[in-house]
Parts: sequence; structure tokens; C-alpha cells
Amino acid sequence: MGRGKAAAQAAHASCEAVFIVLESGRSEWRYWLDRWRRMGQMKVVLRVNSEVELRETYAQALEMGLPASLVVDAGRTQLPPGTPTAVAVGPGPARLVDKVTGRLKLY
Repeated sequence: MGRGKAAAQAAHASCEAVFIVLESGRSEWRYWLDRWRRMGQMKVVLRVNSEVELRETYAQALEMGLPASLVVDAGRTQLPPGTPTAVAVGPGPARLVDKVTGRLKLY
């Protein structure tokens, strides 16, 4: 996946995570979203070494009770349809997000 494609997939994941929070009706998640928005909407782009690790990161975020999104590519450009490309974890408290993402390296 090229850098531009990766950037687009990260943006899709981030936007989808916000939509998930807004549609969830969960007041705790909405509080986290509002705080994240007021604090500058920090995003950190990290990398995984495999599709398995991408899916594990997503599953772990859900297990921790964090909002999370998994992007699956439509296959219109560089990747086959159905290829998982990105995960967004949060918004949420840094102590929880870091438990999921702290082992990952910067992209």
C-alpha cells in the first residue's frame, strides 16, 4: 500500500471511529470524544507487521471497552476487495489506548 493510500485508510479509520461513538449512545464514549476534540484531536499513526496483528489490535481495543474501527478496502485501486487496511483505537483515555497500541512502532 502506498503512502497516500495508507493516509487515506488512516483517515477512514479515524472518521469511522467518531461515527461509531456518535451512533453508540454510550455517554462515556461521548465524553471521551468531546474531550479528544477539545484537546486537539491527537492522532498517532502506527504500524503492524501483519493482518493478524491488525485484527488482534482491533479485537484488543474492543475487549478493553474502547471505540474502535476496522477498515476493509473496497478494492478500487491498489488492493483486492476485502483487504483489511487500518484500525482506529479510541478516542479514549491514554492509559487504555496505550495498553492496546503501546507495543506498536510509528509508521
